[in-house]
Amino acid sequence: MKTDTIAAIATAMSNSGIGIIRVSGDKAIDIVNSVYINKKRELALKKYESNTIHYGFIFDGKEIIDEVMVSVLKKPNSFTTEDTVEINCHGGMLVMNHILSLVIEKGARFAQPGEFTKRAFLNGRIDLSKAEAVMDIISSKSEIALRNSVRQLRGSVSNKVRQFRRDIIHEVAYIESALDDPEYISLEGYQAELDDKIDNLINELEKLLSASENGKIITEGIKTVIVGKPNAGKSSLLNLLSGEEKAIVTEIAGTTRDALEEDIRIGEIILHIVDTAGIRSTEDIIEKIGVEKAKRYLEEADLIIYVVDSSVPLDENDIEIIEMIKDRRCIVLYNKSDLYSEISMEELRDKLDMNAIIIRTSTKENIGIDEFEDTVKKLFIEGKISLDDEILVTNMRHKEALQDTRNSLIQVKKSIKACMPEDFYSIDLMDAYTSLGKIIGEEIEEDLVNEIFSKFCMGK
Repeated sequence: MKTDTIAAIATAMSNSGIGIIRVSGDKAIDIVNSVYINKKRELALKKYESNTIHYGFIFDGKEIIDEVMVSVLKKPNSFTTEDTVEINCHGGMLVMNHILSLVIEKGARFAQPGEFTKRAFLNGRIDLSKAEAVMDIISSKSEIALRNSVRQLRGSVSNKVRQFRRDIIHEVAYIESALDDPEYISLEGYQAELDDKIDNLINELEKLLSASENGKIITEGIKTVIVGKPNAGKSSLLNLLSGEEKAIVTEIAGTTRDALEEDIRIGEIILHIVDTAGIRSTEDIIEKIGVEKAKRYLEEADLIIYVVDSSVPLDENDIEIIEMIKDRRCIVLYNKSDLYSEISMEELRDKLDMNAIIIRTSTKENIGIDEFEDTVKKLFIEGKISLDDEILVTNMRHKEALQDTRNSLIQVKKSIKACMPEDFYSIDLMDAYTSLGKIIGEEIEEDLVNEIFSKFCMGK
C-alpha cells in the first residue's frame, strides 16, 4: 500500500458556497499545517485532537488566500483510515484550485479518480461491494436507487456473500478433514446431506439473481422506445412527458428523422425514452436512415410505447410495427381520441396480442397520460420491489459472480449424482467460494481493482 499523501477537490467544480479540498496520507497533517494558521496566526494544526474542526486561514507565506474551517481526522478514525485533513473553503473555482496547488507544492500529489475510496478498501475499512456502493450513491437517479445503494454500503450484499462463503468453506473443511482422517470422521450418508445443502444455497442464489432485473431497473432505468407511424403523436408524447418542447411537432408527416433521447422520471423509476422516426416505407434517404435506426432501438428496448393514430385506418406500416412488437413488453396508446376515430379499440385489440395493454389517449388534450404512468409503475415496480426485505443486486459484476457460483454448485450436484469421489466436490465448492470472493474483493486481481476505481469521480 502506498503511503504517499494525496489531495483533490472533493466538491463540484462550480462557483458554489463551499468547496472542500481533501488531503489523505502520512504527511497530510504536516502538509496542511504548513499552509494553515489559526486566528492567532499560529501554525497550530498538529496539536489538534482527532475528529475536530477549526477556524483559521490558508496562506501562501506572503498573504492570506481564504478564510477556512479545517477538519482533522487522525488514523485510523477516517474514511481512508489514514491521517486526513479536509479544508472547507469558499466554493469559487479560483480559490479551490489555488489552495489545492499550495497543498501539492508542499508535498502532496493529485489523487486519481476514486483513490480515497480505493485506499479505504485496500486498508480494510470497507470491502469492494461497499466501495462500489459509494459510487452508486453518487450516481443514484431516484429515491429507491439511493436507498438500495445505502443498504449495500451498510452491508446488505456483502453480509449475504460472507454467509454463503462461510457455509461453503465449512463443507470444504469437513470433506478435507474426513479424507485426511477417515477413522474419526465418516463420510457415510454425507452425499445426500450435502446435496440438500447445495439445493438450499442454489435456491438463495436464484432469488438474488431473479431480483437482479429489478435492481437493474432502479439503477439504470428502463430503455424505452416510442414507435408508430409518422404524425401519430410520438413527439407530442415525449414533449408532454418531459414537460418541455424537446421535439419539433408539425402537421407534416416525417418531421422526426433522427432519434431524440430524454430521461423521464415516473415515480421511483427512470425511463430512458427514445423518440424515433415514424416507421413507414419511404424513398427519402435521410428519413430511411431514421427508420432503420428506429428499428434498431426497438430491438434493444425494455419497454415499447406504440402510438397509434386512431383518426386514420391501420395500414401496412402499422402491420409491420405490430409484427415487430409481438411478444415484447409493450404499451399501446390509442392516440388522438379527441378526434373522430377510424379504428375502434376492439379492432385494434384484434390485431394485437389479446393481452396487450391499450390506453385511450390524446397528447393534444393531455388525456390518458396519468393512466399511462400508473401502468408503467405497475409493470415494473408495484409488487416486485420491496427494499424492506429484499437484497437487490444492481451491479453486473456481482451478478456474473453469482451466476458463476451457481454454476459451480450445480457441478457439485452432478458429481454427487455421478457418485464421484468426495475430493471432486471440494474443487467445485472452492470455485464457488472464489467466485463469491470476487464480489467483496477477497479474490480479485489488481488490474480489475484499478479499473473499478477508475470509474469513480475525482475527490472520492
